[in-house]
Amino acid sequence: MRLTKLGHACLLVEDADARLLLDPGVFSSGFETLTGLSGVLVTHQHADHLDLDRLLPLLERNPGARVHADEASAARLRERGVTVTAVHDGDDLDVGTSVRVVGRDHAVIHPDVPVVPNTGYLVGGRFLHPGDAYTVPDAEVEVLGLPTGAPWLKMAESADYLRAVAPAVAVPIHDAVLATPQIWYGLYESLAPERTTVRLVDDGASVDL
Repeated sequence: MRLTKLGHACLLVEDADARLLLDPGVFSSGFETLTGLSGVLVTHQHADHLDLDRLLPLLERNPGARVHADEASAARLRERGVTVTAVHDGDDLDVGTSVRVVGRDHAVIHPDVPVVPNTGYLVGGRFLHPGDAYTVPDAEVEVLGLPTGAPWLKMAESADYLRAVAPAVAVPIHDAVLATPQIWYGLYESLAPERTTVRLVDDGASVDL
């Protein structure tokens, strides 16, 4: 499996016959010219995970890509003429590789801010992108996309999430809002479970796992 980080929460995941793009949002770049995609997966409707203006021309270049999204994002995509399948916790998808949908709700930002749907994706039985949530799936996770900085995120809670999932490898994501992310990376390295390696991937870089 190869992961390419395209900024913030956007990742290209390549595994055997699958080439999947997850969460192309406004803080991400480099996904606009991709071709040969088998699927696009969207965790939720917030702009840093779903940039409709750049996603639509991308889909025109990838007519074979199947689009899957949470209910709220799916509704927005349909309004723009996109054929999309709304997914829910527990769904099993086939987009060139197996994908299990995990989770229902976005993490709480503040009690006065409405909670929107959020669906994470366990790709190929190995890599988990949780979106903006702390969902622990009922399956072993080999590689975790670890949310690192956000208005809804407290570092202690994120570290506890890392310990609860206990992956073999954690790749920090969702970090565009951090001015000095190295501070967070160091804390995760010191607080991670003994079995976990924190693997840093620069924007635009790839790692084989």
